[in-house]
Amino acid sequence: MKPPLLSIIVAFHDVLREAPRTLHTLSLAHQRGVAADDYEVIAVDVGSEPPLDEALVVGQGPNFRLLRFPRDPSPAAAINAAVRSSRGEALMVCIDGARMLTPGVIRFALAALRGFADPLVATLAWHLGPKVQHESMLEGYDQAAEDRLLDSVDWRRDGYALFRIASLAQSSRFGWLGPVGESNCLAMRRAAWDRLGGYDERFRKPGGGLVNPDFLVRACGLLGPPVILLGEGTFHQFHGGVATNAPRAACPVRPMFDEYVAIRGRDFEPPQGQPTLLGGLPPEAVPWLAAAVSRLPGGVQQPGQGNISSR
Repeated sequence: MKPPLLSIIVAFHDVLREAPRTLHTLSLAHQRGVAADDYEVIAVDVGSEPPLDEALVVGQGPNFRLLRFPRDPSPAAAINAAVRSSRGEALMVCIDGARMLTPGVIRFALAALRGFADPLVATLAWHLGPKVQHESMLEGYDQAAEDRLLDSVDWRRDGYALFRIASLAQSSRFGWLGPVGESNCLAMRRAAWDRLGGYDERFRKPGGGLVNPDFLVRACGLLGPPVILLGEGTFHQFHGGVATNAPRAACPVRPMFDEYVAIRGRDFEPPQGQPTLLGGLPPEAVPWLAAAVSRLPGGVQQPGQGNISSR
């Protein structure tokens, strides 16, 4: 079989409730405008107990497969190994298997890879629920509340309905018209990944610590500001994650930043620079774009505040 255009690597660790939804949103039953031979999905199970069900993974389609790795605080080594086993001309990495994708992510990522010479492609991040989850959990938001919330919209028929029941993550607080501090869905050409050396396996804190923001900083340094997929995003499910689902006061952020300093020799600074936008604008996403515009000086787009390319 000829290699697919895109290999998608998704890391899972003890998210057995969330994994079926995430996998579904990567399948042809959810993604629009793509075919099975356009992409492969490699589900990377990093020591889940119980392990991720292989039948669940391969049942999503002929382009899905499962790789299992021993339990490890950081998914970096497992992701790097999965990349080495992948066949795509380009790569997309989703470090958190608890995140659901909108239906145009793969289509527009492929469009960006075809249309730009050497792009870094990224999505913004949302949390399911009325607020970011480290705040909403203090007000009673939990997995049961989230199940009811997801049942309140027909997201399986129209994945863009997720925009109606979510809040922007702190790393994406500027919306589509500003810099992004982290992306949980990054794509690039394989040659660019190789030049970057993949994820830095020296990051050993639970969940990888700042390994994913670090990769974005390094990727922007090599490739420039990202191509952000307008009208698309990832949506974090509540699962007791190390950072996203811990109360702010209890979140072990300081050790993560200390580890970054020990590795890089400097304090962490998120990447700057305005993105290029490529994508569409489903009706459900319009309020989020309007909110981003309202944050600009004077409430209107200023020169240099980003380029919009819509297909």
